[in-house]
Amino acid sequence: MVDDWRRTEADLFDGILRRTHLSRPADVARLVVEEAQSALGAGEVVLYWVNREQTELVPLPVAGFRTPAPLSLDGSLAGRAFTTSTILTTDSAPGRVRVLVPVVDGTDRLGVVELDLPQAASPTAGADSEQRLRVLERLGHAVALALVSKRAYGDDLELVQRSRPMDLGAELLWSALPPMTYANEGLVIAAMLEPAYENGGDAYDYAVNEDGVHLAIFDGLGHGLVAARLSTFVLAAGRHARRSGAGLAKAYVMVDEAVAAEFGADRFVTGILARLDPATGVLEWVDAGHPAPLVLRDGRVVKQLEVEPATPFGAPGPFGDVQVGREQLEPGDVVVLYTDGVVEARRPDGSFLDVEGLVEFVERESASRAGAPEILRRFRRTLLDDAGTVLGDDATVLLVAWRTGAEDALVPQTVLDD
Repeated sequence: MVDDWRRTEADLFDGILRRTHLSRPADVARLVVEEAQSALGAGEVVLYWVNREQTELVPLPVAGFRTPAPLSLDGSLAGRAFTTSTILTTDSAPGRVRVLVPVVDGTDRLGVVELDLPQAASPTAGADSEQRLRVLERLGHAVALALVSKRAYGDDLELVQRSRPMDLGAELLWSALPPMTYANEGLVIAAMLEPAYENGGDAYDYAVNEDGVHLAIFDGLGHGLVAARLSTFVLAAGRHARRSGAGLAKAYVMVDEAVAAEFGADRFVTGILARLDPATGVLEWVDAGHPAPLVLRDGRVVKQLEVEPATPFGAPGPFGDVQVGREQLEPGDVVVLYTDGVVEARRPDGSFLDVEGLVEFVERESASRAGAPEILRRFRRTLLDDAGTVLGDDATVLLVAWRTGAEDALVPQTVLDD
């Protein structure tokens, strides 16, 4: 039976990989359905793609097949498979089982594949259950690779993710941002940026390089397309400085001069440029007139990372030496970078969320042992809940977890077993 499942795995992945070479973005769902039916004996197969605001799983339509309604991430079995990155099963018709497979690109959660399978193919029973589980987990990864590689060639996959129209500023900004989740051994990075469809002034960036982990968060003056142009420009300027080999102080100067030259004295950007040495846990940063990052330790915020701030990028002001802060992190620490739109969100009583409200939320969710991506998904839900707080500005958060062990929960279990 193990040999049979190995042949099944080979047939399944051969079909998906072979057919994606000459496929359109809109073809991905159909070929996944057809290959799963052929290799696994699946009945109904539905490929769900998470929406931009991470509140629903939206089915990718396939001509000739039923398109079910979107599923809420909160309260559905598919949503639980997504939020926990775990394969879940439930009984279907007699002799069959419904299987929910997370679609994960590395550690970035993209969606869920729902399969109606014969009971004999269930990953939860039988002597070869581990092999079945491995095949299904690799299926989720193969689907993720197909989605990520094909979405750049058309609009169909992007449009499925949108619950409503996106303005031009947000369109520009999303095209420049890195994925919202990344992890490797000893490191987890997770981001949140809201509102998803109108955000223009905020941006985040990271790069996991041989010389360290580079981090950035920016808040451009203004709103809409003007702010989006400014923030997108700063992203490019920061990357140019980083790729030129500039240290943090020099990178600040390069970005500052670029913004001033391009936009003049009327436009500026606050921000943080940082670098983490993943081997030692030493974090260095430059503050360009931005809110100070927080350090979370053992589920509690223990300090704000304060350093003498430089003027915002592009703003006129004194040009003294740029101060670089330095902090020795402890294993298990989480660094929280955020924009002022987060703490200026208003509660139902009209008061600001403030730093204390952000701290309270992060501490509470950390105590629940939720991973960084899930903490931010829940925080996004809190900020956008009609009965909760109200955003008066763009709100962005970047969480960086060092040696927490949380990365293990973001990948399929068989990856760790192999």
